[in-house]
Formats: sequence, C-alpha cells, structure tokens
Amino acid sequence: MVVGEYADGQGFPLPTPVSTGKKSRTDVQEFGLRFMTNLIALHCDLANKTYVHSAYYAFKIADPKPRDIHKASVRDRIVHRALYRKLYPFFERRFIADSYSCRLRKGTHKALNRFRAFVRIVGKNNTRTCWVLKCDIRKFFANIDHGVIMGILGKYIVDRDILALLGGIIGSFNTEGKYGVGLPLGNLTSQLLVNIYMDEFDRFMKHGMHEKYYIRYADDFVVMSESRAHLESLVPKIGGFLKERLKLELHPDKLFIKSFASGVDFLGWVHFPDHRVLRTTTKKRMVRRLGVEANDAVTASYRGLLEHGNAKKLEARYVYTIPRR
Repeated sequence: MVVGEYADGQGFPLPTPVSTGKKSRTDVQEFGLRFMTNLIALHCDLANKTYVHSAYYAFKIADPKPRDIHKASVRDRIVHRALYRKLYPFFERRFIADSYSCRLRKGTHKALNRFRAFVRIVGKNNTRTCWVLKCDIRKFFANIDHGVIMGILGKYIVDRDILALLGGIIGSFNTEGKYGVGLPLGNLTSQLLVNIYMDEFDRFMKHGMHEKYYIRYADDFVVMSESRAHLESLVPKIGGFLKERLKLELHPDKLFIKSFASGVDFLGWVHFPDHRVLRTTTKKRMVRRLGVEANDAVTASYRGLLEHGNAKKLEARYVYTIPRR
C-alpha cells in the first residue's frame, strides 16, 4: 500500500505507507488479498460521497498509565492518511514554532532543548530566579468537542466535501457517555486535529497574552517568567480561555509554579540549572521493560533517550549490562 509514501511538492515528508511494519497483521493481509478491488471500491465511495467510517477495534495499553486505544480499519486508515497528506502542509505553516507534538522536525528532544534555552534567557544564565508555570489538560483527547473542532476547521477549509469527510471521521467516535465529544487515540487524523484545536490556545498565549516563553507538547505546556505573581495571574485567564473557547479544563493535580532551581518536571525529565535527571516513574518503567524485553530495538531506544540528560550511571548499569534476548 503506497498511500503517503512519497514527499509532496512542498518538500514535506509524508506518513509512511499503511502497511509499513504491519504486513503480518491479519487486517492488512485481508485487505491486501483484494487490494485493487478494495481500493477501487473505496475510491467509488469517496467519489459518490457514500463513504461511511467503519467501527473501531478497541483495546487497552499501559503507556505507562492505562489508555484506551481505538484502531480504525485498513480502509479507513487509507482515508486518514490521504487527508493528512493534503492538510498537514497547510496547517504546519500556521502552527507556532513552540508547539512540538506530532510535527515533522520537532519532538520531545527539541522541546527539551527549547525549554532549557528559554530558562537561560529568563534566568539571565542562572543569575536570577526563573519561575515556571507547568500545566496539563484533564482527559485531553476524551474532551475534544466535535462542534468546536468543526468550527475551527470551517475557518480554513472552504471545500465542503473535505469538511464533510472530516466531519464523518470526527463523528465516528464519541467518548463513552458523551455524545459529540472525544477523538480516538489511534487515528493519524487525531494527531493533526488536536494540534489544530490547540493552535487556538497557542495563539491566545503568544499573541493574546504575549507570553514569549511558552512551550506546548500535546496537552502539557509551560510558561516561564521572572515573576511568580505574573504566572499566578495567568492561571485563571488560561483556565477561562480553555473552558469558554475549547471546552477543556486544567488538571488541578498537575498544575504548579516552581522555581527552576528547585527542579521542574517536564516531558519525562526533572530539570535543574546545571543538569537534568530522568523522572522516577520513567526510570522505573525503563528498568522494568529492560528486564522483560531487552532486545536491540528496546535498548537502542533507551540509549537514545538517556543521551539527552545526565544519565551515564543509569546507562552503564542497565542499558549495557542487561543481556539481550
């Protein structure tokens, strides 16, 4: 399956094919047995505007906390990738520079480096106190409002057929007990849609509140300032915007204001002025996984993770000493 295999004319790399790394899976093999027939039938449904999104296959994972994943059919995933290929380049140019989740040439490592750079600027190279406001949104994916996201999409997409197709995909899933709310964690389109959704908040923070030292990764975001009082004054404004505009709520147990010198937990690391150490829960998960699944891919991934912080002892003790299976 070659949908999404090549870079587009704008120089944006596209998602990997639907079957990449999944050719042994039953659903991919079944679709592939009658590939051209299935693809032509899908094309006819799209052309005739009779395409209807199928039901999801639901399962749970621990990553590390329990999460509900909803997997779309191969047929639907092809549509997701085709839409992503067309929409991502346009919206990518609109997103602010300091949004790092599910974007090409971004990611956690670049977000961490940007965080460190901002802290140095605000703290005048550790000569002044830098205060950090850290926030998290309660049940992010489960509370995305369908009406709000369709309203945002309608501001930028004039093609009614594309809007109708997106509406069908968005409406194909509802959080349990809530109609018209929620996006599935398993969809490629969900990754793009939540960034489009939160772009409204990003612009509020950067252009409305004029917060220069703001970084967001998915539903985690931080703001840095020389003034604790200033950050305290932001909290009700942030909460108000999220509730009124996006129908989201801040997680009260994951909101704090701390000095950088006391250690700030952000994206799996606890950051200090001259070093950063792995978060305790991340370290425990790594040790547990290496004890059960110490193959080349797992050890390489953790080796790459540990290179971005002060973790030489952890690397020497766990990554290199546990025998591979």
